Amino acid sequence: MKQDVKSAKTVAQGIRGAVHQDHKHDSAHKHVTGAADYTDDTLEPVGTLHAYLGLSDKVHARIVAMDFTPCLAMDGVVGVLTAEDIVAPGHNDVSANHLNDEPVFPTGKVQFLGQPLFAVVARTRAEARKATAAARITYETLPAKIDVLAAKEAGYPNVAKPLKLERGDVKAGFASAAHRIKGQIRIGGQDHMYLEGQIAFAIPGEDEDMLIRTSTQHPSEAQHMVAQVLGIPSHSVTVEVRRLGGGFGGKESQMSIFCAVAALGARKFGRPVKIRPDRDDDMTATGKRHDFVVDYEVGFDEDGVIVAVEGDFMARCGFAADLSGPVTDRALFHADNAYFYPHVLLRSHPLKTNTVSNTAFRGFGGPQGVVVAERIIEEIAFALGKDPLAVRKANFYGGAGRDVTPYHQQVEDNILPRLIGEMEARADYQARRVAILAFNEEANRSGGIHRKGLALTPVKFGISFTATHFNQAGSLIHIYSDGSIQLNHGGTEMGQGLYTKVAQVVADAFQVDIERIKITRTATDKVPNTSATAASSGSDLNGMAALDAANQLKGRLVAFMCEKWGEAEEAITFLPNRVMIGDVSLSFDELIKQAYLARVHLSAAGFYKTPKIHWDRDKGEGRPFFYYAYGAAVSEVTVNRLTGDYVIDRTDIIHDVGKSLNPVLDRGQVEGAFVQGMGWLTTEELWWDGDGRLRTHAPSTYKIPLASDIPRIFNVELAEWSENAERTIKRSKAVGEPPFMLAISVLEALSMAVASVADYTVCPRLDTPATPERVLMAIEALQAKGRSDG
Repeated sequence: MKQDVKSAKTVAQGIRGAVHQDHKHDSAHKHVTGAADYTDDTLEPVGTLHAYLGLSDKVHARIVAMDFTPCLAMDGVVGVLTAEDIVAPGHNDVSANHLNDEPVFPTGKVQFLGQPLFAVVARTRAEARKATAAARITYETLPAKIDVLAAKEAGYPNVAKPLKLERGDVKAGFASAAHRIKGQIRIGGQDHMYLEGQIAFAIPGEDEDMLIRTSTQHPSEAQHMVAQVLGIPSHSVTVEVRRLGGGFGGKESQMSIFCAVAALGARKFGRPVKIRPDRDDDMTATGKRHDFVVDYEVGFDEDGVIVAVEGDFMARCGFAADLSGPVTDRALFHADNAYFYPHVLLRSHPLKTNTVSNTAFRGFGGPQGVVVAERIIEEIAFALGKDPLAVRKANFYGGAGRDVTPYHQQVEDNILPRLIGEMEARADYQARRVAILAFNEEANRSGGIHRKGLALTPVKFGISFTATHFNQAGSLIHIYSDGSIQLNHGGTEMGQGLYTKVAQVVADAFQVDIERIKITRTATDKVPNTSATAASSGSDLNGMAALDAANQLKGRLVAFMCEKWGEAEEAITFLPNRVMIGDVSLSFDELIKQAYLARVHLSAAGFYKTPKIHWDRDKGEGRPFFYYAYGAAVSEVTVNRLTGDYVIDRTDIIHDVGKSLNPVLDRGQVEGAFVQGMGWLTTEELWWDGDGRLRTHAPSTYKIPLASDIPRIFNVELAEWSENAERTIKRSKAVGEPPFMLAISVLEALSMAVASVADYTVCPRLDTPATPERVLMAIEALQAKGRSDG
């Protein structure tokens, strides 16, 4: 019996409103009215206690003594949690890669300022928070290195195994190149700044059972970490997640310590325990996007065509590995962006520093790699006096001989030439560039204050987890006897609309209204061993897993109808909220009722694993990505040369999401990703002082983009003609991460505006974030060079 949807003649009749439509986000009305329940809204059982972390105020030191007597004497305090509360077979470790380098609480040494040392548990959060400040900690200070270059010079080790990508003969390539340029770029980090902070609520049950309600992108990892710390099997820990108030990667591995501390307290005191840090402590104690220092060299010919590229990517990883290995790997994977490098050698250096352990962030290292690729293009353009767009076009991946990446994956479906052509025409790029060149020329002649810049940048972004085993997902669908449907899968809802998209897939499979489907919270006791909702894979993986479960159920229903009505499969058609069985029309509700009475199994567990992908890290070869998503953006800026202030006058975007599951949600993701990327590259600056203290630790000192910062004109379109060549869910493509890198068009436009003060003869080499201060210093440096040359 065929169980594919096509066997029931549904797909052949076309999609009828469940997918590829602008269905609203399932919780949008709850978000705007405040009715959406988050972890902190969970009703607290009688007797709930509250924990608060005590953080180190030393950047690197030996712990000589910890005295909690003053804490225990304070009102409301029930007790203190330390490493001593983690007893065998429990293990004092929450490291993301099980490297035993990230303790819940350290026992001998502090490795960054803000490291959690203990937790106070009290009747109220205010009492617990107040009591942490009373602890007396005695330290022996040790030398520390905060900056990545200082750590490298001091011989600090790598926190993870470095990666090397190599193809061709770099030495021969450089030897044959007409031009060679060396440079260095600093690429800043970024705080996740999720609206809902880190939080975990542990409720003990009978025997060893522990229920964790939390805000995490990776429920299964939280489950396994809690089980590891408590020394119990994973089956005794259930993690539930209804929704997150933003994640962006900051709740993939960073939530583990909060879940573990809440669970430790719940077990020790036999009562529910909730933990929620202040924003300052949240920002101080949790990891960020990795900042990089990259040394690069490029060889190229007279036409600007790249011959050879070499790069060393040094990342500030912090005191522990966390996800730094795969993050720095992906930075190398995207160091080519959209460009073919005939000879290439790229090396990662995931360096240890005495700072918080950096972690996943939207793009997972890819954006840092793309920034380097675009800097290389910019260097060539300034050196040859060419339009950077012309250099980009000259180096795009092409046909045979120019279609293999540095990691030896073939680029099979390159739609960038068409995307770039459409973008160039729709944004009127050439005419606007001529006008901006004329404007800047006149400003230089007349001493005008303002300068303009314009840039068109592409993105090619690989989709899949680089760790092959994470590319799997499960789902669970129940159809109840009244015809209502309950849907569960391993993906988490962070506001991105994943729940809505997967529900659309199921609704389309059964040809029922989406309102019939109940989307339940993600829970590890319903779907086990789930992967993180990350790497832009949520819809790809969970949508296919849900479709698998739906097809299993449809197969059973079709078999039941064939047997009961004596019809062939071809005579059965699923229509909106009903089925046709030959000449018999039956409502979906009645079909389900009759199937239930006939004892048809109306529950199914679905599964999906991404095909074709493989990766040999030791060789630096394979196919780590199932497919690529593409995009293009044009941004125009105006810079005040006297202050460095600037505005983004206009941005135009065309982005490739394949055959969109939900155009409204996808456009929202493109817009949000661009603005978040713009913040990373322009205003969001992480700054540690000489003592290793993070000074940008609150919204008052850390500037995310405001409504007033977005482009004055902001045009976003989807490439509606695109369709994924690979068999993904409804031929769609991932959308969460790829458009983040379109914001690099703003950085490149700023570079052009700055370079105009020196008639575009020198590459400004702006580091990021390109704050007004950095822009002003770059302008002054070019003007000073011009005066000295003159």
